[in-house]
Amino acid sequence: MRVRGCGIVGVALLLWTSMAAAQDWSDAERAVIGSLRLNQQPAAVPDPSNSVATNPAAVALGRQLFFDPRFSRNGAISCATCHDPGKQFQDGVPRGTGLATVERRTMPLAGVVFNAWQLWDGRKDSLWAQAMAPIEDVREMGGNRTRAVQLLAAHYRRPYEALFGPLPDGARLPANAGPLGSPDEIAAWNRMDATTQAAVTRAFVNMAKAIAAFEATLRHSESRFDRYAEALVRKRPPAADAMLSATEQRGLRLFIGKALCVSCHGGPLFTDHFFHSTRVPPLDAAKPDPGRAQGAVLVKDDPFNCLGAYSDAKREDCREIRFIVVHDPILRRAFKTPSLRGVADRQPYMHAGQLTTLSDVIRHYAKAPESVVVPRTSGGHGHGGGSELSPLALSEQDIADLVAFLGTLSAPVAGWVSEMRSPAVFADRR
Repeated sequence: MRVRGCGIVGVALLLWTSMAAAQDWSDAERAVIGSLRLNQQPAAVPDPSNSVATNPAAVALGRQLFFDPRFSRNGAISCATCHDPGKQFQDGVPRGTGLATVERRTMPLAGVVFNAWQLWDGRKDSLWAQAMAPIEDVREMGGNRTRAVQLLAAHYRRPYEALFGPLPDGARLPANAGPLGSPDEIAAWNRMDATTQAAVTRAFVNMAKAIAAFEATLRHSESRFDRYAEALVRKRPPAADAMLSATEQRGLRLFIGKALCVSCHGGPLFTDHFFHSTRVPPLDAAKPDPGRAQGAVLVKDDPFNCLGAYSDAKREDCREIRFIVVHDPILRRAFKTPSLRGVADRQPYMHAGQLTTLSDVIRHYAKAPESVVVPRTSGGHGHGGGSELSPLALSEQDIADLVAFLGTLSAPVAGWVSEMRSPAVFADRR
């Protein structure tokens, strides 16, 4: 057999050369690869704003609440509707859809315990503050605070009160009232006295803190890449060769090298946890999503942030929100760097699902549209930002190699029990 004039020995030689070159890592490259191993991730620091963040009873209660659709307006939507365990705790569609479709993509939940800021724009600074929002958002679950308290009393009184103390008397509350929602719900909320409003809100916050305790247990598990990197660090090339193909190894070399992916997607979670402007095409060119520029303002003013009245943290524990940067042009249209763990299994991509495949994403980054960075200033938002990207010379083979490498980051999400999806989880817990 001949391929372009080469005999079978020549073909074998070409394949061997390709693989040998892919395995020829420098000490510096080995160090970078070793730093990406999942076992290099430090233990999570418990959220100081959530006193039950690591309480097993709170985890158990939060797991039940996470899968319970009764807190939604139509009784059919739970946290798990958009954060589906079978899809890495996201939904696989361009933009999240509950009672209506929202403007951004659902983010996966594995590893969120390590985030200082939640959501694409970081408008929440804790898991519990984030968990509250969808429950009473009219586009998502469409619930309300008094209804949530009544459901807690009817179905979860015992585990709730064991953790947090007595619930407000639901019989004295309007059936449906809250500061958000329909005009009738808002009017009913405004007729309540301030003390009752605060007690109901406290119970609603506690519910979210239990959900957050469960979400904090969701972790990534070891992937093929981690096993390869471990063998490489331990200087066992033959073992490593069995774990990643030559194509995947070439993709890894590009990832930590000329493709510059590791600049933002570094560390064991393949993210710097920061916000960057890469000028992904907006859904509405006339009104592009402001991203972090808006999110920073929202979280700073959020009554449920780390410094707020419902936080369990001391002021000195709230470093991120105390020193937050709000007015900086570089925040304009900047979005959080997502973890790349499991990325090959969750199309489409970017903050509103604008790009369909990983190849599309890499081509966008290589092209680097609007590549004009506005320097940081202490002034106002302006209209600036531009893209932080610089054009890259990537061939189609390079793109294919990078996509192949990203596939090695796939692994199941650890930390949840599939049986909890059973209807039995909604049994009366009084």
